[in-house]
Amino acid sequence: MKPDKIDELYFSDVNEPISLDRRDFLKKLGGGIIVVFCLGKMSLLDGWGQNKSDDTPNFNAYIHIKEDGRINCYTGKIEMGQGIITSLAQVVADELGVPINLVDMVMGDTELCPYDAGTWGSLTTRFADPVLRAAAAEAREILIDLAATKFGVSEASLKLDNGIICETENPSNKVTYAELTEGKRIVKNLEKKPTIKKASEFKLIGKPIISTDAIAKVTGTAMYSGDIKLPGMVYATVVRPKVVGSKKVQVDASQLESFFGVELINEGDLVAVVHSDPEVATKAARKVKVTWNAPEQKMDNETIFKYLEDNISDNNIFQEGGLLEVGKAASEYVIKAQYQDGYKAHAPMETHTATCYFEDDKLTIWTSTQTPFGTQDQLAKALEIPKENVHVKQIFLGGGFGGKIYNQQAIEAALIAKSCKKPVQLVWSRREEFMYDKFRPAAVMNVTSGVDENGKLNLWEFDIYCAGTRGTKLFYDVENNRTRMFNERDIHPFGTGAWRAPGNNSTTFARESHIDVTAFKAGIDPLEFRIKNLKSNNMIAALKLGAEKFGWNRTKKEGHGFGIALGEDAGTSVVMIAEVHVDKNTGVVTPIKVVCSQDMGQVVNPHGATVQTEGGITMGLGYALYEDVKFNGGLVKSRNFSNYTITKFSNTPEIECVFIDKMDSKPQGGGEPAIICVGGAIANAVFDACGARVNRMPITPERVLKALNKE
Repeated sequence: MKPDKIDELYFSDVNEPISLDRRDFLKKLGGGIIVVFCLGKMSLLDGWGQNKSDDTPNFNAYIHIKEDGRINCYTGKIEMGQGIITSLAQVVADELGVPINLVDMVMGDTELCPYDAGTWGSLTTRFADPVLRAAAAEAREILIDLAATKFGVSEASLKLDNGIICETENPSNKVTYAELTEGKRIVKNLEKKPTIKKASEFKLIGKPIISTDAIAKVTGTAMYSGDIKLPGMVYATVVRPKVVGSKKVQVDASQLESFFGVELINEGDLVAVVHSDPEVATKAARKVKVTWNAPEQKMDNETIFKYLEDNISDNNIFQEGGLLEVGKAASEYVIKAQYQDGYKAHAPMETHTATCYFEDDKLTIWTSTQTPFGTQDQLAKALEIPKENVHVKQIFLGGGFGGKIYNQQAIEAALIAKSCKKPVQLVWSRREEFMYDKFRPAAVMNVTSGVDENGKLNLWEFDIYCAGTRGTKLFYDVENNRTRMFNERDIHPFGTGAWRAPGNNSTTFARESHIDVTAFKAGIDPLEFRIKNLKSNNMIAALKLGAEKFGWNRTKKEGHGFGIALGEDAGTSVVMIAEVHVDKNTGVVTPIKVVCSQDMGQVVNPHGATVQTEGGITMGLGYALYEDVKFNGGLVKSRNFSNYTITKFSNTPEIECVFIDKMDSKPQGGGEPAIICVGGAIANAVFDACGARVNRMPITPERVLKALNKE
């Protein structure tokens, strides 16, 4: 799937799987039991008849119980620290009744795994998990059938445990999975819903399990794209302009003569230097002088918000109900405000990286991408070769957050390798990572609310510029409402795109800040006001759980404040309650405690869900308090962590995560939801602590002091 299509989906609520390509991998597998399936529109709630029995190529994941008794699970998804390498193996192992260490996850390899649109949008757990369980359950039924035939007994007389099937009344009469599969080749297409285990039968699902890749990662044996070393490999450094979008005019490489063994690549707008030593390649690249034609600079990080409002007129109504004028007439108070949020960088630990080589006209590449099959398509087009001649290999990612949907580094590495006819490794510097990042867009949100004398919301008008509609469907009960989305292509001075629950961070900040403003105007406690106006029972339950865990009614210390924010993302209801301290003399905000309560349905791995929530909150504190891309047109001034601050351990508060118990329900998203509420909760806590209402993120000391002076 193309990155621009993913962007379109990423900024909206995606509530069904992505359409699939048709691919055939079965010829490559050996003996054993193979269950193939299509994620399609299957769910635990529907009957599954999507594929015809003679249509086995139509699938995008499969389970292979091999002749040695080990289980391979093949999926086009990738692992980038979110933990699906563990949770997917967990559900397969539980349904098959085997230890998790017998399940091997084969992920994101374009020659071994069936097509997948990419790992983004918190889709994996919601859509892959239930069907993987079903496929494992189908495999389990096949194994029991084989065992019953072998023993000449009924299936009901058998029991299964730890990869062994035996007679209930005669346990010594037993057979292993390896013995049952030896010499056989059974291919089964999942056509209907098999019997899956209930929560009361789980042995692994719902149990906290440390990531199966944890030891490899902390000991340094896990392999990333930059760890691949190939015979005869050279390292590439690309010569970059200062301004994004610049076009090459002229190249002066005369000073390269002083470097032994360097080679210049000069094709189109790509100018690079390669050498067997990465330091030599970097030093030599600095000596290449390129004349660039830079685009006009129209805005900077201070004027961008007015620029967006002034230059975007096209809009679409996302949600509408009642009449706005009726809502205004019925309201005692009508409150208007604007909220702003600047550009944010992904800032992953691992920068964009690719290592590749050609063998004849076939490219093999290890690259830090969230979309292996999309990358394969892009590379085939850029190189003008058949897609089958591009092999994207399985590799770990050092963080993605939506930023590694885009694969410029892979294309650059491949073009350089083709030109120099050597294996190539390209590792972007931190400066390149900032310059060519697809930032989360700057956004403007204009909100008008109306409330009557009893504290009932009667009016909600929400105009959103550049943040999308993801998570903006009203869960508050407001009869008279309208939500509009304003956007325009190429409105930003540089690339923008997906960023961990993109847009939902900005719109939740605006909505939840304004809900607090409205509650304050009505003279009602923010917790009470929300409960009074919510229409979602799931959200009310999560809010009450979070408030109880936080201790909403406890006495506050001097200079401390509490703040609430609610949100919905990837099927999960999120409640966040934060405590901060504000120094009124300096404006410095210190987070003290954050409680996050979530209804995410079935929690497959509580340990994984907890660390994802903690990570989301920690990352969210960055966009709420510190992160702000400085720029002038396409000149990105934020180039490293010296002038782009992210959350440090010393700034990280106490975090408590709680989950609504719904183990018999479907699992929902867990990688992104928690991050959406951080800005709103912090902003509301800051106001509660000192009376400063900051309507622009990040909530810096300067903005706190300015708001205090205004008050």
